[in-house]
Amino acid sequence: MRYSLIIPVFNRPDEVDELLQSLIKQTFKDFEVIVVEDGSKVPCRDVVEKYLNKLNVKYFSKPNSGPGQTRNYGAERSNGDYLIVLDSDCVLPPDYLQEVENELQAFPADAFGGPDRAHDSFTPMQKAISYSMTSFFTTGGIRGGKKKMDKFYPRSFNMGIRKDIYMALGGFSKMRFGEDIDFSIRIFKGGYSCRLFPKAWVWHKRRTDLKKFFRQVHNSGIARINLYKKYPESLKLVHLLPMVFTVGTILLLLAALAGWIGSIWIFQMTHRYIYAVELPEILPYAECFHALAWLPLLPLLLFCLLIFTDASYCYRSVNIGMKAVAASFVQLIGYGTGFIRAWWKRCVRGQDEFAAFEKNFYK
Repeated sequence: MRYSLIIPVFNRPDEVDELLQSLIKQTFKDFEVIVVEDGSKVPCRDVVEKYLNKLNVKYFSKPNSGPGQTRNYGAERSNGDYLIVLDSDCVLPPDYLQEVENELQAFPADAFGGPDRAHDSFTPMQKAISYSMTSFFTTGGIRGGKKKMDKFYPRSFNMGIRKDIYMALGGFSKMRFGEDIDFSIRIFKGGYSCRLFPKAWVWHKRRTDLKKFFRQVHNSGIARINLYKKYPESLKLVHLLPMVFTVGTILLLLAALAGWIGSIWIFQMTHRYIYAVELPEILPYAECFHALAWLPLLPLLLFCLLIFTDASYCYRSVNIGMKAVAASFVQLIGYGTGFIRAWWKRCVRGQDEFAAFEKNFYK
């Protein structure tokens, strides 16, 4: 067996159906599929059984332990030379496995990963969220972009590795968030070769609204500090940018508010002075100062214009461009606040590893 596709599932039978349907269409056929139910209340057993005569698919169910341990459970029951880990909310293009095979035949690798894209059928908000997670202007292209500010670390929505190396490294850790980056770091630290396969991309649904998206990226920010505590060298400049953006946005808004309040006071005082000494020629200067009070908002407006223009061009949609602006602010501030929160708790107060929204993360 060449490939084993490991798919952890938690209450997403409809998405599993779409993913398995896409696997039927793969042009490369030497693979098995291992679906592992992670204590779901809404199981997908009936969905998987529809494909028993169409795919080499196995179904397992176990108590809830998180995605990392669920992947390990599936890996232990696999037969492939390579393990490919996928999220259940992904859909694969027909040539996905063939592109992986082409890359490995051309230049062998111990581990690899690919980028993600938004499918035409996704909602405008899903496309906007996808933009905010993949654009160079928001994430620095580190998730598989052509331009990137740091080397590529495979993510669990699209990650492959030789099975013997997976087992030698002990698979995924017990981290609830950031466990895929933790695994990628251990792959590099082990001296294994790891590459980006740019043509082995997947369609990735991500979150469906900004509230759920905020929970996800907030935990990503927390996870970055958790990773820093384990691997201090893993923290790079690009990881600090959402925190800088968050603090900068707050300061700019406060500066604009202070300037607006101050300009009103000065404008009123100037009017009183004009009527007292009859110097109407200074009125334009007071009006100019009132207008300049909004100057701190200029960097934020320019950022909005940049995101709106680029996203509108990428998706040929003004609607998606507007939603991408909101998604980008949620992505950066959600990550930034999580990063700051974890830095304060773990680096300043010395607390243990933690996560947020554990009870309602999937709601």
